[in-house]
Amino acid sequence: MNKNLRWKVITTAAVLVIFTAVGVYPIVASYAGINWPSWLMAKHLKLGLDLKGGVHLVLRVQTEDALRVETETTMERTREALQMASITAGNITMPSAVQFRVEGVPPDRDQAFRQAVVDAETNFDRSSGTNGTYTFTMKPNVQRALRDESVVQARQTIERRVNELGVAEPSIAQQGQNGDQILVQLPGVTDVDRAKEIIRSTGLLELKLVEMGPFATQEEAMRAYNNNLPPDLQVLPGTAGSGDGAAGSTVYYVLRRVATVSGRDLRTARQSLDQNNRPAVSFSLSGDGARRFGLVTEQNIGRYLAIVLDNRVFSAPRIDGRITDQGQIYGSFTPQEANDLALILRSGALPASLTYLEERTIGPSLGADSIRSGVTASVVGLVLIVLFMLAYYKLSGVNAVVALIFNLIILLGLMAYVGAVMTLPGIAGFVLTMGIGVDSNVLIFERIKEELDANRGVRASINAGFSRVFLTLLDTHISALIAAAFLFQFGTGPIRGFALTLSIGLVSNLFTSTFVSKTLFELVLGRRQQVAALSI
Repeated sequence: MNKNLRWKVITTAAVLVIFTAVGVYPIVASYAGINWPSWLMAKHLKLGLDLKGGVHLVLRVQTEDALRVETETTMERTREALQMASITAGNITMPSAVQFRVEGVPPDRDQAFRQAVVDAETNFDRSSGTNGTYTFTMKPNVQRALRDESVVQARQTIERRVNELGVAEPSIAQQGQNGDQILVQLPGVTDVDRAKEIIRSTGLLELKLVEMGPFATQEEAMRAYNNNLPPDLQVLPGTAGSGDGAAGSTVYYVLRRVATVSGRDLRTARQSLDQNNRPAVSFSLSGDGARRFGLVTEQNIGRYLAIVLDNRVFSAPRIDGRITDQGQIYGSFTPQEANDLALILRSGALPASLTYLEERTIGPSLGADSIRSGVTASVVGLVLIVLFMLAYYKLSGVNAVVALIFNLIILLGLMAYVGAVMTLPGIAGFVLTMGIGVDSNVLIFERIKEELDANRGVRASINAGFSRVFLTLLDTHISALIAAAFLFQFGTGPIRGFALTLSIGLVSNLFTSTFVSKTLFELVLGRRQQVAALSI
């Protein structure tokens, strides 16, 4: 065996061993109940939703909420800025999600008003009306940016929450004509209601000063202000503690509308125990949030601070001293509820609410049937290809069969290594790869037969067959790869799975049909001094 052939054989054997270990062995071992090393377990081929079973959800991000929050926040900041500048205005209202209006600005304070609202004009266009009325309308480019950002942030938040749930190989992607839909596929998930609640929960944490309360009813809270609640205050429901009457009943608090700190200032959250050894959630704040929190608590010792989550007061402890970066949420939690709440807070608040457009639950039995059908189709296709190649190309057909098996092993190994998920369309791409592999060998073998018919020697015909067909194979594979790239880029879910499997199969096939197949020919013919004929 010459040196060049020796290196080809070593390379082929090494590729076979590596990709068998990564792609084939874990699959066989899992069905046989054999334990394999953890580093191989991390790379074994994962099954998709349609094969493993799980949950398929399509959600729409209500981007209007993000615009409304931005408008409301800017309106409240403007209200505070006018108070600090001692400008007495009339009503400050929000007629739509992208507009707020300030009425009754005194004419002699017009210049001071314009200076006080400079920050608001960063994202809003100001227009003046009669009797000191000013309307602020969100700029169109800001609206577009907020809508896009809200969808991206929602997708990222859902990804973090799903990862915290421990779901293996979830699929989360944006889709829809306006790009405001999020596709969520959770293979292997059985507790559907819990997954939906964690994904959909807004998770907005706010710490607000309590003005009055608790009250037994909302009407009682309003009567405390003669049914004329100041615009900088709000009434929110909460749960009564042991010292607030019937523990567990609903009570109402009057709170400052602007939060002292919010979930945006949150650094981390974890499950813990309160002073009575009941499940609770402890949280810590970022540097800037801790500084502001410390300043507010120092100035309001003796008052109560409400811990608000999704517009509901979970607890309202008394401020007995300066607090900086630590806090705790306690209430009637089960350990699971406390753990889920910590998960939601850690992953961040959703920038907008979500609505479910579609929900499908796929059982594992359906996935098992799909696997059985897919494997059956693959085996039948492989057997028919083997029989055809052996019948038509005789002993050279064995070369094509071995190259095809190499191709499938490399395909499985590469898919496992890159973390691809096998789905039903992926199985279709798998079967198509077998056809492409045989097609490549057919082109090469037919060229070899032409060279043999021209009375060239066997070795010369083989060399000519591979060298002259290589550019044709390269051209066809690149064309197919371009098509697969477009499918992957613009497709969703199953289409992307098919495109990925096809792309990997094309790359591995180009290697096996040219390098491995020719190495097998050279290995067999290299043992003979004279080769008079070729079985093809």
